[in-house]
Amino acid sequence: MSQRITFKQAINQALDHELARDPNVILLGEDIVGGAGSPGERDAWGGVLGATKGLYAKYGDRLLDTPLSESAYIGAAIGAASCGLRPVAELMFVDFVGVCFDQILNQAAKFRYMFGGKAQTPVTIRALVGAGFSAAAQHSQMLTPIFTHVPGLKVVCPSSPAEAKGLLAASVRDNDPVIFCEHKALYGMKTEVPEGEYVIPLGKANVLTEGADVTIVTYGLMVHRAAEAAKLLAAENVSVEVIDLRTLSPLDWDTVFASVEKTGRLVVVDEASPRCNIATDVAAQVGQKLFKSLKGAIQLVSPPHVPVPFSAPLEKAYLPSGKDIAEAVRRTLE
Repeated sequence: MSQRITFKQAINQALDHELARDPNVILLGEDIVGGAGSPGERDAWGGVLGATKGLYAKYGDRLLDTPLSESAYIGAAIGAASCGLRPVAELMFVDFVGVCFDQILNQAAKFRYMFGGKAQTPVTIRALVGAGFSAAAQHSQMLTPIFTHVPGLKVVCPSSPAEAKGLLAASVRDNDPVIFCEHKALYGMKTEVPEGEYVIPLGKANVLTEGADVTIVTYGLMVHRAAEAAKLLAAENVSVEVIDLRTLSPLDWDTVFASVEKTGRLVVVDEASPRCNIATDVAAQVGQKLFKSLKGAIQLVSPPHVPVPFSAPLEKAYLPSGKDIAEAVRRTLE
């Protein structure tokens, strides 16, 4: 059975199911309860976009409102994970990672290695990412490449409500630290989502549409822009295969390589800044391993190397569009 719910509701359901099935799961974050537990204000907020609303009434003090100190509560979550709990910490916006990155980079990501595999850190850090929400330069970045650069971290970025539910459940159950990136522009998206417990394994990409002429690899919001491009190109008799990476680290190289070997052409789309992003990584790996299989030049589609604009027209121009992606496909077909 399925239900038609939003991305935000899917996040809420996944957290609800994981809290119910495992008493070691706890939630931490700024205003995830609301009112810091003040009488008459509990459960008033549910986080910056309301993803945890309603959970306090069911699970009480397993939801912890924290001070406005990302370094403190991310560190607390990592410490709790090291002591046997499964914390899910809400980093209100990924842009705030700068003030708590030491906790992630030098603590959570390193513990398993530094203790010879005898330690685990099952912490999930949820973070709002991406542009298209009129949130300006300090609340709109796509910082996924920063996390994929770090050994020991898993990085997930769903593109739909069903993926949000299934991948979040898998992240919470994972014994390694997971950065779970939720694109804020997708929060209102509504699609069919399986009811009850639902888990999508980490590390496995999804072939959204099959095609024979060119492969488009992307993730997050850009999956929908790639689907738009595929529809535009279908009218030109161009058959496009769209791969939704879903998990960025570990990345499902087998699915990417198999697709490019079939089509011989690759376009990689990434909302992150163009220097050293997921697109450049995928392009480099494909170019190195499958050079003889390529029939055309690999094309990369990313925003310009500038801060995300606040102006609505400029922000629209900043983000890659379906037309931009379609034009990149045409270039690789030349």
